[in-house]
Formats: sequence, structure tokens, C-alpha cells
Amino acid sequence: MAWMYMLECSDGTYYVGSTVDLRLRFEQHQAGAGARYTSVRLPVRLVYHEEFDEVRAAFAREKQVQKWSRAKRQALIDGRQKSLPELSEKRRPDPVVE
Repeated sequence: MAWMYMLECSDGTYYVGSTVDLRLRFEQHQAGAGARYTSVRLPVRLVYHEEFDEVRAAFAREKQVQKWSRAKRQALIDGRQKSLPELSEKRRPDPVVE
């Protein structure tokens, strides 16, 4: 088994990762040994995770979610999957009215 997970850091940012041992990896992050990004933003809180049969699937999902906006990550965390396509659309600037 493998997991894609999201942590909320003390500064409110999200960290996305993948692992084969979610509990151990979370403990590593909390101890400051998980990743440089999280080590300076402690404490962290596990806010989301997905389980996969294969490591490569978890890693692929990690890379996908890392590209997402904060709003889209928040929707996933909140369980608002129906809003994900809308959040994926490129935003167009408002037309200039003269």
C-alpha cells in the first residue's frame, strides 16, 4: 500500500507528498526530518490522504495535486469533489469596459 497525503503547515500552507508508511512519514515531518519545506513550518497537521495499491500511483497523484491551486487543494480536503472541474478552468480577466 502507498499513500498520497497533504499536510497543513503552521504558516497555513499545504505540503503534498507520498509514502509507503503514512504514520512513520508523518512522525518524520513532525520531528523536522521529513522535508526541508515542512521542517521550518512546524508543527504540521495531516489534513488529507488517499490510499493506493502501488507506489507509482501514489507518486503520480502527488505530482498531480502539487500542480493544483490552493483553492483546488482546499476543495479536495473539504470533500467538494464536484467543484474541482470548475476550479481547474483557466481564469480569464474581466473584459475592459470603456
